[in-house]
Amino acid sequence: MSAGAGAAFVRRFARSRAALVAAGILAAIAVLAVAAPLLYPVDPWDMVGQPFTWPGTDPQFPLGTDMMGRDLAAGLVHGARVSLLIGVVATAMAATIGVGIGAVAGYHGGRADRWLMRLTELFQTLPPFVFAIVVVAVLQPTVATVTVAIGLVSWPALARLVRAEFLALREREFVQASVAIGMGDARIIGTQILPNALPAIVVTASLNVATAILLEAGLSFLGLGDPNVMSWGSIIGAGRDALRSAWYIAALPGLAIVATVLSINLVGEGLNDALNPRLRNR
Repeated sequence: MSAGAGAAFVRRFARSRAALVAAGILAAIAVLAVAAPLLYPVDPWDMVGQPFTWPGTDPQFPLGTDMMGRDLAAGLVHGARVSLLIGVVATAMAATIGVGIGAVAGYHGGRADRWLMRLTELFQTLPPFVFAIVVVAVLQPTVATVTVAIGLVSWPALARLVRAEFLALREREFVQASVAIGMGDARIIGTQILPNALPAIVVTASLNVATAILLEAGLSFLGLGDPNVMSWGSIIGAGRDALRSAWYIAALPGLAIVATVLSINLVGEGLNDALNPRLRNR
């Protein structure tokens, strides 16, 4: 992307104030996640205060403590690292699988398209959350297995999207010209079709990050997250036993998830407006 095209993209993205605010919130959450070891160098599992200290009652623990006396602020900041890491890596895995399958199916068509789409439909018939639970339960709950499980249930939608984009683009004149001059299939896919399909892929992948964070939170809430790391879902799961007497334990990570997922969706809408040529002059 040239400097002029980049500046034009930024201007189009900046038209949406909601997307700008959401991008700022995401940036702040990412900074907190990266700086977690510096802000809270102690282990977030350590019991450092009186249990059930409510937010605002002790300056040492601004967000309070849980039923074990663990600092909720430390848990939220360290939990952000895990939730964001799983969301981004699982989406990257899903994008790799989905783009690969969708590109081959959409470009080649015929038997390859039929078999790959049957495989995609097979995965789509499986309830994503239930399938993720089964994968994690079979492979043991760790950050790696949770990431793999979420990636495995997230790629079919991307595959179908990429296939549709490739079916539309493979008949365009610039692709036919590339075929006429003897360019190979892999080069045509990588240099001619994929760059033109990239805007739709970027928007969909950004929304998949939000879905991955929600799936991770659900798995951790059910006790299927990595027991050695703290995430937002695990904090909510631990706080459900004290929901009546100390609702803030579950509410604070819940608000963090809502803010993150909502921000990602708003940024995705902003990217769609900025990258979609039909909306540029809206």
